[in-house]
Amino acid sequence: MDERVDPGACIFCKIAAGEAPAHIVHEDERTLTFMDIFPVADGHTLVIPKAHGTNLLTVADADLAHVIVRSRAVAAAIRRVLDPDGIGVFQLNGAAAGQTVFHYHMHLIPRNQGDSLQIHSRTPGDPERLAETASKLAAALDG
Repeated sequence: MDERVDPGACIFCKIAAGEAPAHIVHEDERTLTFMDIFPVADGHTLVIPKAHGTNLLTVADADLAHVIVRSRAVAAAIRRVLDPDGIGVFQLNGAAAGQTVFHYHMHLIPRNQGDSLQIHSRTPGDPERLAETASKLAAALDG
């Protein structure tokens, strides 16, 4: 896949613009947090900058800083709501590294002892469970 994505064709840009559905956890001026629709674990969450940047090398510094700060807050909410043994925080750059959506994003994946190390799944999450988890994480961020 061509890693130079037209922001108009980018699914994450469409989600950020409200043109594509997502189970939203949090939104602020610069970032959007939502549930991964192909989760590898219950609570698998993505944090993106609203502005398009293909990867770590192209995202604006201010957006990068906001994604990191928001990721820490979401990780704390995941810990409070789901109580995993750990939380994997992953960010991939380029197809060879496993990046599949060419809009900078951070994966936050709850992990428990014995879980396999996966970042992507091909199995869609249950929409009701995704919505429920998004709601619980949103409440934990507000509280």
